[in-house]
Amino acid sequence: MLICLSANHKNSSFDVLEKLSVGADAAAGGMLTGHHALSGAVVVATCNRFEAYLDLDEPFGVSPLPAVYAAIDAVSASTGVSADLLRDTLDLVHGNGVAEHLFAVTSGLESVVVGEGEIAGQVRRSLEEARAKGTTSPELERLFQRASQTSRGVKNRTGIGAAGRSLVRLSLELAESRVTDWAHTRVLLVGTGRYAGASLAALRDLGVTDVRVYSPSGRAVRFAASHDIAAVPTDAAALAAESALADLILTCTTAEHHVIDAGILTTGRALLAARHSAAAPVASLSGDTPAVRSCPVGDTEIARQLVIDLGLPRNVDPDVSDVPGVELLDLETIRIHAPLEQLNATSEARKLVGRAAKKFSAVAEEQSLAPAVVALRSYVFDILDAEIERAHARGDNSEQTESALRHLTGVLLHTPMVRSRELARAGEQAAFLGGLEALFGIDVTLPELGAEAAHLPAAGDATAAS
Repeated sequence: MLICLSANHKNSSFDVLEKLSVGADAAAGGMLTGHHALSGAVVVATCNRFEAYLDLDEPFGVSPLPAVYAAIDAVSASTGVSADLLRDTLDLVHGNGVAEHLFAVTSGLESVVVGEGEIAGQVRRSLEEARAKGTTSPELERLFQRASQTSRGVKNRTGIGAAGRSLVRLSLELAESRVTDWAHTRVLLVGTGRYAGASLAALRDLGVTDVRVYSPSGRAVRFAASHDIAAVPTDAAALAAESALADLILTCTTAEHHVIDAGILTTGRALLAARHSAAAPVASLSGDTPAVRSCPVGDTEIARQLVIDLGLPRNVDPDVSDVPGVELLDLETIRIHAPLEQLNATSEARKLVGRAAKKFSAVAEEQSLAPAVVALRSYVFDILDAEIERAHARGDNSEQTESALRHLTGVLLHTPMVRSRELARAGEQAAFLGGLEALFGIDVTLPELGAEAAHLPAAGDATAAS
């Protein structure tokens, strides 16, 4: 049985998502060791969601809630978020609803920016990480591979892929009303990962040419060389000075601490002030002509600095907003300004997702009766082998007799095989199982079958769904 535990921008605060992101790497392994019946776990952790996809190997009719609460305890242990808060926050989807949910997520339908393209790659990398750690399962493999296929189909057959914007581009659109001339904007890019590359491409599309890169992990020189920009030395003084010179600071690192804070900005301004004559007016901290609209501070004009924080956990301490002239756009602010869905494209995309989910579930339902089908075939083939042996004992060793017996066996099995698929698709596995037991005395226990989305009850109510 498939299960999804989801915390996202719709049901969780930014602070909770930030905490969940810190311990996401260790969560999958902890969930598998926390409950014996969990055979697979894949964690999808992005800047706006934390989701755990679980494969539960339990007999039909057994409640999934004990495994769910064990998984929640494991997430709590790895992230530091209390189990009580997680139970109040997480949405629970299980059974047939899991495929439709993941397909919608991978297609960008559940993103802050509907249709954004990064999520498909993030989902794919989550599966790769689970493979590397040995936490995935065959059913989760099938689920995630089908999700990638569905997202490509949605992108190719609807307008949602073309309409979707990334968080990077949305943040720069929000910044555009503060920027006078992108061509004269000096940018400090903090980070050298995938988001850094996307950020640099988006900045260049706007006409930005003056970009420096700083890396808390020391990768700035290599990134700068491969992207034809300048690298900022790793020492604190160099970072402070460059942060004061920049019109726009854009952060997107995986660092688990604040890379930019008010202290760095004020130190940088002090360093710059010491380099200039005390009598010279400060028209702009970043050059002769301010690229960003200035704001008055006392008797001088301080260039308004924009700080865009795309990191999770936060790369920027919120106290930078206390520094004169500094405006902070973080993920929480960007989320508030996310555009409305494009209804036509979204509606068509959801139809495609729904059809793909039904097809996935139909295959899963057919496979759900596989143990019963195997038991029936084994029972019939044992009878067949016994009859062939009996014929041989009577001296009948002709190929015609054996061929006729095997043909008769195939004819007799044809209708039960067809009915097994029909009953499975209709969700009537119990009818097939009852028939096997009544007619042949074959008793088969199946894994848990398709349930729908459900609310997560309180821990004390774990037996309610039994």
